[in-house]
Amino acid sequence: MKKYILSLLCTVGILSSCQQPETYDIVILGGTPGGIMAAIAASREGKTSVILERSAHIGGLPVNGLGATDIATKGATTGLFKEFIDRMLAYYTQTYGENSKQVRDCSQGYHFEPKVAALIFDEMLATEKERITIRTMQQFDVSPQNIRMEKGKIQSITLTNRTNGKQETYTGKIFVDATYEGDLGGAANVPYRIGREGKSEFNEPGAGKIYKLWKGPELEGSTFKADDALQAYNYRLCLTNDPAIRILPEKPENYNRKEYTSLIDDVYLGRHAGADMLEVTEEMMNANKEHILKGGKTQIPGDVWGMWKISSMTTLPNMKMDANNQHLALISTDLPEENQQWPTATWEWRDQYAQRLKEYILGLLWFAQNDDALPERFREACCEWGLAADEYLDNGHFPRQVYVREGRRFEGEYFFTAHDALPVEPGKRPPLHRSIITASHYALDSHAVHKREPGKIALDGFFSYPTVVYTVPFGVIVPKKVDNLLIPVPVSGSHVGFSTLRMEPCWMALGQAAGIAASLAIDHQQSIREIEIDELQTKLINGKATLIYYRDVTPDSPAYSMVQYMGIQGYLPDWEANLDTKPTPEEINLWSELSGERIEAGNKTKYEVLNDLYLKRTNRK
Repeated sequence: MKKYILSLLCTVGILSSCQQPETYDIVILGGTPGGIMAAIAASREGKTSVILERSAHIGGLPVNGLGATDIATKGATTGLFKEFIDRMLAYYTQTYGENSKQVRDCSQGYHFEPKVAALIFDEMLATEKERITIRTMQQFDVSPQNIRMEKGKIQSITLTNRTNGKQETYTGKIFVDATYEGDLGGAANVPYRIGREGKSEFNEPGAGKIYKLWKGPELEGSTFKADDALQAYNYRLCLTNDPAIRILPEKPENYNRKEYTSLIDDVYLGRHAGADMLEVTEEMMNANKEHILKGGKTQIPGDVWGMWKISSMTTLPNMKMDANNQHLALISTDLPEENQQWPTATWEWRDQYAQRLKEYILGLLWFAQNDDALPERFREACCEWGLAADEYLDNGHFPRQVYVREGRRFEGEYFFTAHDALPVEPGKRPPLHRSIITASHYALDSHAVHKREPGKIALDGFFSYPTVVYTVPFGVIVPKKVDNLLIPVPVSGSHVGFSTLRMEPCWMALGQAAGIAASLAIDHQQSIREIEIDELQTKLINGKATLIYYRDVTPDSPAYSMVQYMGIQGYLPDWEANLDTKPTPEEINLWSELSGERIEAGNKTKYEVLNDLYLKRTNRK
């Protein structure tokens, strides 16, 4: 009847578009890795989904230059992310040979070329092609007219087909916001935050206004007070020094030399934003300038030379580099401040900023390679590097997508802060969440929020603090208010807490959890927040996802499922399971308390005792 009425309205001209709504079990906005993994996980649960992507290409940042995977402990995050990594390693092994340099440079599959990332995502999606539909060039604008809600649930969303300009509507049972910006949640009026919380709110390291040297102390001028500042964006470049495919950037149309001239003194004086600068005197910097004027290279401790002065580069296969913003630099590929509007801006504004950012970065590269005010030897070193001719063939060999490090941060059922990623005491784990959906590990890490300031030796907002492997609770992807929406990318957390969650391995794992959670909600006709966490965790463990990380038990271990299950229950709080040893009296007491029965270990190993308990609790005997 609804389709008949819609058809009638189109016929008489009441509706401007006659496109019939497309219906899927799950509607995913954003072709990011988090969105892709949500679709794959849901498909393996028998659910249909559609991925709606604004650009002409899916894959997000890994297919746009982020080839050096941001993960501090390999094995901390597994599941579909590990499948992606394993496929990557297999590709380089099969293509170039097991003992090839390409295999060594791919770092077990964690380092890869952008075009290969696109290939692997396509392969993974192809295995589920019967249940996953991909629609590219689909633009969602945050407007009440583009979302229909009833009784706290999203019923449909309407997007603009950028190819033909027509409006297209998609209906589903569950919706997933996998955008870097959080556009779908924003349209659904989910409460969100933008900016920096002050240290007084959660007592987090790095909170609020902060000046900090790279690997050094916090500096004078740090007030730790809240503000609305947003960390900088850039493009992750794919550079190469292979003459056969190297393309030196040309001067962009809107080149402004004044933006880059501060680099001149930085090069001659060896000035940088690292901790070593605390020991550098004015005499040392002047001597460095004289040395460079005579044809030498920098001698300042901690300083870097050539392209490394403006870009932090990590080796990828086939003589390529993932070129990011240089943490030590006071001017690099980040463009702070000017991205402030991005999270809530229109796509027209975002496109203008994206072009501005592209020209700024190309201008920086051109300046470093060509400006006569820089030392000749420095320019020559920079000219060793150029854009890779075999990447981004339809975009002038330049990445197609801005590196949006942070957009809307939604307020969910759980609000993740720095303390969730820090050990409760030295040598111990961070807080163990009963509703774990993945383990993860990266530093608390934010880029600058302001450009260089006179008299400051560090950029406002740039910080990095070490963490240990932590657990992520389900509540961070469950937004307040909306019952059929999941947010595996614009997750719930503070600026500092989000700064460690915002890495693609974690987003992929959260996407996998979102896909399974959506399927459970559909199967049981429940809202997202009503699903049984135990059932979700069981399915994740069966999919070889790591929920609680152990150094001595991998997903390939026969005891893996048991250790994951018992670890979540608190039976194995340490970093090693040590299953072949006998339980200590302290462990027996703990297990007796947790199980509600007196444990008698006798001569049994920890594995034998725990496996008996596991079989009882899961009714597997």
